[in-house]
Parts: sequence; structure tokens; C-alpha cells
Amino acid sequence: MHSLFPSVPVEPTAEKFALQPVSTEQAWYGPALAQRPAVWTHVLSEADCAELRDAIAAVESRGLDVVEIRAEDFRLPRLGGVLQAMRKDLLQGRGFSLVRGFPSEGLTALQRAIGFFGIGAHLGKAVSQNAKGHALGHVADLGFDYSQPTSRGYQTNVRLPYHTDAADVVGLLCVCTAKSGGMSSLVSSVTLYNEMLKRRPDLVRVLMGPTYRDRRGEIPPGKGPWYVLPVFNPHHGLMITSYVRSAIRKAQRFPEVPRISPALNEAMDLLDALAESPELHLDMNLEPGDLQFASNHFILHSRTTYEDHPEPERRRHLLRLWLSCEGGPALPRVFDNYTGLDGSGRPMGLLLDGVRLNAPLELEDGGPGASDLRVAAVASPAHSPS
Repeated sequence: MHSLFPSVPVEPTAEKFALQPVSTEQAWYGPALAQRPAVWTHVLSEADCAELRDAIAAVESRGLDVVEIRAEDFRLPRLGGVLQAMRKDLLQGRGFSLVRGFPSEGLTALQRAIGFFGIGAHLGKAVSQNAKGHALGHVADLGFDYSQPTSRGYQTNVRLPYHTDAADVVGLLCVCTAKSGGMSSLVSSVTLYNEMLKRRPDLVRVLMGPTYRDRRGEIPPGKGPWYVLPVFNPHHGLMITSYVRSAIRKAQRFPEVPRISPALNEAMDLLDALAESPELHLDMNLEPGDLQFASNHFILHSRTTYEDHPEPERRRHLLRLWLSCEGGPALPRVFDNYTGLDGSGRPMGLLLDGVRLNAPLELEDGGPGASDLRVAAVASPAHSPS
């Protein structure tokens, strides 16, 4: 299909292209890792927390804008080594880590933001997550309807099917938990590829071909309202994955976009079913002070439906970072169709024309246009469309 805007072409995968299983560190099974939490969890010591408080105070005293914080501004002589090891594992190894015990209690919203952003600066560079240029995102329910074209799932309370985000690494800091629900789950996309290859290699080929996706009104310079990108992308011995089924479904509103074929629907159904299997994914309940970091290239993440407390100040609330990481896995050229790639081949985020990168300290709508475009005429469903 000829694009109406600059786009790297994507062709169906030729039958003669040999499909091989991928045996890298990114291929793991949830139940096995659930038995070894010490491998992927770091519990902050009192000395670590004291170092974080000192670093937060030093940045606050200088009056730096949160988005200006770099690793050299947020000095962590002790914890920095742990974060560098974690960074290596995120980009070259298992692909995720959990940090417990961030000292949120007693911190102001600004101090909490400085601490989270500062930790993130040791892992990568924060990029924009939405149309408003938020480098610091707020994951909470704003009452939006996920089925609306410009709605994003992170600002609803519905279940989020397994998906990836538009950055090298996504980071979350849990501030408040829900009254019930909201469990986080991760699954290795490399394992999903391998398991699909065992069962239906024909459907693997489908997911290595073009999938057309809606930008939901968040259109970076030089891009169009939709883009094309395969789900599975073999590259330099790795399997790089990008998958957002809701964006594929929503792109059907554009008449020039090819219709979703029965084969593509079948392939996505199988991918979703495998991700949902307790034999593959890893569940974790994030508690206040927990930080979760995951590579979008090797990990799909999900969240269950949740119910908030009636008091607004007790609503489920997580801070989020999208990180572009120098030295991350080489990405196929077709990833330029997504957010664009910088001179180092890293994702550039969703920074739109005329929008300045910023870090709001309070919860606000990050979507394009008026918020009422994202509010349902009726109550949101308990289960989001995939």
C-alpha cells in the first residue's frame, strides 16, 4: 500500500524466509521466575533511601526543572552501580526489574517526581508520552472511554490487554494502590514468538508482515494519523516486538487503511491467548514505593481492571516514565514509522509540533484536543476492547 506520508515500506514475509526459534536471555517463562524473585528484585536499604533523599534535596535546592534532571545532577554513589547493572539487564538481558522501598512517605509531589525522574536518568533519557509533552506521566482513572479514538488506556480503569509502549523502557512508580484490582503482569514477547512458532508458524509470518495502527491524534512532526509496523521484527539475532491491538483496531476508522484480515485476527487471538496463559506470564502486585522497569522490545505488559477508593486522594496512582536508552538494542529501520528514531537510532517519543517537554506534578489529561472527546456517553465497560 502506498502511504500518503513518508513511511518505511513493510512487505509480507516471504515463504522462503526461514523461521527459527530465538534462544536469548529475553526468552523466559513466568512461573520459573516467580520462584526466583531475588533475581529480578532489588530492595532498597536504609542507606539507599538516605542517598536518594540527599540527591532529591540537592536537586530541589538548585531549583532545576524536573525535565532538566540528568544523571550527573542526581548523584547516587552507592545506588548508581545497582542501577547500571539493572540498565544492562533491561537492554541486554531478561528485560525487566522491580525495585522495592522507594521512600515516598513524607515526600512532596515535587520531591517524589525528582526522585523518580532522577532514578530514570541513570537508565535513559525521558521522552514525551502523549500529546501534551508529558515526560512524567500519571497513570490513573480520569473516567475516559477506552473505545474512543483518542483515549489511552492508562487514563482509564479498564483491563489493559498485553501491549508495548513507544520507548525503549517503560518505568512505573506506585504511589497509591486501588481499592481492588490493578494487578500488573509481564510476559516475554520472545517466548510468545517461540511458542507461536511451535503451534502456528503460518500465523507468525502474518505478524511479521504489516499491521496498521492509529496514532490516536498524537502525530509527531512528519508523520501521518496512522502508521504501519510489524509485530515481530527479527533483527541482528534478536526478536524485537511491538504490539498494541487496540491501536490496530482503531486504525480501521481510516478508509485508506487495509481491513484487518481473518488471518491477522486469528494471529492476534493466538498471541493474546498465549500471553494470558499462566504458564507464560509473570504477575506482580505493585505496592506503594515499588518501581517497575520493563523493556518494550522484549516484554509485553498488562493490567487488570480495578476499582478505586471513593476518596479522590486515595485513587490508584502511578507515575510513569518512557525512557530512550543510548546503547539499547539496534532497532529495524521500520521503527522510524512509529515515533521516529533519533541520530543514535533510539525512539523519540510523542513530542508534537509546538509542544514543550514538561513534567506535571498533578494528574492531568495528556490527550489531544478536548477531554470530553474521550468521555463515554455511557459507563465504561469493565473489560476494554483489545
